[in-house]
Amino acid sequence: MLNRLVFRLEALLFGHRAIALGIIGLFTVVMAVFAVQLRMDAGFEKQMPNGHEYIETFEQYRHDLFGANRITVVVKARHGTIWTADGLRRLYAVTQAVAYLPNIDRGGVQSLWTPNAFVNEITEDGFRADPLIDGTITPADLTPQVIARIRRSTDQGGYSGVLVSRDGTSAMITAELNERDSQGNTLDYVKFNHLLEQSIRRHFEDAGYEIQIIGFAKQIGDIADGASGVLVFCGVAMMLTALAVYWYCHSVRFTILPIACSLTSLVWQFGTLRLLGYGLDPLGVLVPFLVFAIGVSHGIQQINFIVRGLSHGKSTLEAARDSFTGLLIPGTLALITAFVSFVTLLTIPIPMVRELAVTASLGVGYKIVTNLVMLPLAASCMTFEKQYADRALAKRERRSAWLRTLARVAEPRNAWLTVSVAALVFGVAVWQSRDRIVGTLQQGAPELRADARFNQDAVAIASSYDVGLDWLSIVFQSSASGCVDPRAGILIDDFSTAMRSVPGVASVSSYADMLKIYNEGYNEGNPKMYVVPIDPENYGALSAEIGRVRGYMNKDCSMMAAHLYLTDHKATTINTVIDAVKRYRRDNPLPGLTIRLAAGNAGVLAATNDEVSRTETPMMLYVYAAIICLVFLAYRDFRAVLACCVPLSVATFIGYWFMKSLQIGLTVATLPVMVLAVGIGVDYALYIYNRLQQHLANSMPIVKAVESAVLEVGMATIFTAITLAIGVATWSFSALKFQADMGKLLAFMFIVNLVMAMTVLPALAVVLEQVFPRRKAVKAPGLVSH
Repeated sequence: MLNRLVFRLEALLFGHRAIALGIIGLFTVVMAVFAVQLRMDAGFEKQMPNGHEYIETFEQYRHDLFGANRITVVVKARHGTIWTADGLRRLYAVTQAVAYLPNIDRGGVQSLWTPNAFVNEITEDGFRADPLIDGTITPADLTPQVIARIRRSTDQGGYSGVLVSRDGTSAMITAELNERDSQGNTLDYVKFNHLLEQSIRRHFEDAGYEIQIIGFAKQIGDIADGASGVLVFCGVAMMLTALAVYWYCHSVRFTILPIACSLTSLVWQFGTLRLLGYGLDPLGVLVPFLVFAIGVSHGIQQINFIVRGLSHGKSTLEAARDSFTGLLIPGTLALITAFVSFVTLLTIPIPMVRELAVTASLGVGYKIVTNLVMLPLAASCMTFEKQYADRALAKRERRSAWLRTLARVAEPRNAWLTVSVAALVFGVAVWQSRDRIVGTLQQGAPELRADARFNQDAVAIASSYDVGLDWLSIVFQSSASGCVDPRAGILIDDFSTAMRSVPGVASVSSYADMLKIYNEGYNEGNPKMYVVPIDPENYGALSAEIGRVRGYMNKDCSMMAAHLYLTDHKATTINTVIDAVKRYRRDNPLPGLTIRLAAGNAGVLAATNDEVSRTETPMMLYVYAAIICLVFLAYRDFRAVLACCVPLSVATFIGYWFMKSLQIGLTVATLPVMVLAVGIGVDYALYIYNRLQQHLANSMPIVKAVESAVLEVGMATIFTAITLAIGVATWSFSALKFQADMGKLLAFMFIVNLVMAMTVLPALAVVLEQVFPRRKAVKAPGLVSH
């Protein structure tokens, strides 16, 4: 029945070729209009997992705590210190420029020049909290005496190592960003990054001062700028692919055809994204071009089939029709499997990952039309002489002569040996990949190289300041007013003390610390009073003072906070601290007080890593379940399921082992690549197994059937894998580290899946045939010919 449907579709399409190609061409033109309007679209909130415990805490108290989306600007004197009139004037100018950037929360801007940076002093008149730089002082009033007083106040207020570097050579400005402005417009991070460069760095950096800038907005902007280089490397990969295809088929038309069809689906993909209101996230910019690789893979199989038909004396039209009917079912099956694989990414409740899933799924879905329908239709309009096909086939036979040696893997003794080696490799790969890390493994921005300006700035700032650039905010939620129950402050104080000894915690600043500072100040600076007061009235009075400072409590005292500043945002660091907080929460319950994780930028990262870790295994199980169901429906044979899926599983765990060895963490950027690797592996397996099934249906012995299948499609499979691997390997030279890592990982996975498909699959098919001999004749699959 399925074959009859394929033949009807073939008659309809090839009977009206001009109309079908005209519709495809018109649709492409329309989509191109929308595709050119597609823009980069980044967002901080897009990376936050919806519904996660940590994100719920972040959202509930985002206006009471320090913002997780902030930028840090440092003014560093190249010679001498920042404690000069010129240095402080430069700091004032930069502070003003930062405060008036778009989407900046001006109340969240802090530097030596802002009124929210103050020092607590004990005077004859009592306790005073004055700004570090009095509001009456202007940059023109910076005499040596005034500068000395500001410097003294900075030391007294504890801002050395916080707002001013420990060595006094630089000063810091921090500012919180709003994702949306007052009109509800979303911040364009790419434009904002360019504004930072033009209005801040280029305007204020000179021979006397260096401007260092870090933060999510700067990081994602630099990634987006680097992502523009993706087009260059994709162009190089496309050129290498074109040269390789020409070497394979020695035809300019057959070279252009698969690439043009894959590019057509790319235009449809971009146009649809624009119509759906999506942009292209900088971290997902590689995905469309990875899907392009899948299209080239299927295109080569079509060209291989057509050339074989031409060599048998068929016309181009007949060969193209045979290619359509012969590859529609296995090709569609492979692409649907890849489609389902990408759809499973929707199970991860991170908006950015779901956008990647939509992007990739659209691309793979369109490949069914462009590579399985458009390509043979377009090829049927061409004319090739039989002499060309004979020459091409003769060259292919000469190139694939060594495949007869490889096909000996199907001999029973060799097959059992190959399966045994594969089982051993699988066991080792599973063992070696067991400790793979979910999250980043490098300091700074892992998407950028170590010598990138952003990472150089991050290292310089981290080494000069005591307050870590990555922080985890822990919320202590009180069912009653925390301002009248000293037990809450005592518990937070004990928690802060415990966390200071946790590896990865650089420092702690908490509600309890503020209580102790204010208590000491109100008691004439007596160091013995640097404790949490136990008198409820005194405790409440001090809490009222702390309420004037943002980040430590909310107005009704139902929330108090502790901020853990981390040495870095590596996954191992964040996980260690998170585990320590959970242990403390479990071991130190206090009725009426709930310890909640977690805000701060490290809290957002922890939530993201947690979701990736939690959903990775179920997601891969969904992928394999879909593959198993589709393969079984196509062949109605458990042997086909095992032969196609076991090699795929071995390749997947070898890929995890490779990631661990190269210190590539499993992140929202690398996860789609592993899913893509599964899709590519299925392509190789299904094309080979489909030919094998056809020969078995013709009563050919299993060993001979395997040899014939390998000889017929093996060269095209090997050629495709090596060509694509070489193409993506050029990404290793990219300025973006994550693109370079993806190039290495993809090239490796292309080759590993090739090796598995060409060795383990044929060997396993023979072993299964011996262990489970068939009682019924094999039915021919969808691979048919006139």
